[in-house]
Amino acid sequence: SVAAGGVIGALFGHKLPAKINSELTKIFGVCSMGMGVSSIGLMKNMPAVIFAVIIGTAFGLAVNLGGIINGGATCMEKPVGKLFPNKNKSMSREEYMSMLVTIIVLFCASGTGIYGFLDFFTAMIFGGTLGMVVAAVAIPQCVIFLIIFAAAKFIFPLTTPDMIADFKACGGFLLLATGFRIAKIHDFPVADMIPAMVLVMPVSWFWVNMIVPVL
Repeated sequence: SVAAGGVIGALFGHKLPAKINSELTKIFGVCSMGMGVSSIGLMKNMPAVIFAVIIGTAFGLAVNLGGIINGGATCMEKPVGKLFPNKNKSMSREEYMSMLVTIIVLFCASGTGIYGFLDFFTAMIFGGTLGMVVAAVAIPQCVIFLIIFAAAKFIFPLTTPDMIADFKACGGFLLLATGFRIAKIHDFPVADMIPAMVLVMPVSWFWVNMIVPVL
């Protein structure tokens, strides 16, 4: 979905007026916020989720995860940019890389991948703005999702419905922050927030089994 949508957006998106591309991107930012709010509503243990988001983001900032992902995005963009130069000249290099990192997080570490058709249309929107590099995001997305798929066999038996709900809620915070960033309301460090997704289920378990009984 991401590869096909990115290619279609790159080939035909630049033919649309710049205002349409710009406004559609902002509208998707609002949609991302809506999906985030919906996911946050599933939360079962608010203290655990909030703690995971704060500690996970602090860890991401400490190890400069955002910078690492930005470096990876640059390495991915260079060969694609040489073969298929981006025809959108209205964005500065800084804005371009910021948006690229945002969509990498959106596609690889949020809930939109559950709905393949949603990724397809999202990739088309961003393909019109960023070019063919959007299609290349399908590569890290595929690798990450395959790892998660393989690990699920071992992780899922250890989970509870409440842990999964808290995991979805944590993803909702990432979607909400990503939406703010896409709509250019506030530049949240979404890449640095990714470790929260790893922490949230263990923290949720610890809260329910260790903290709540004491309270």
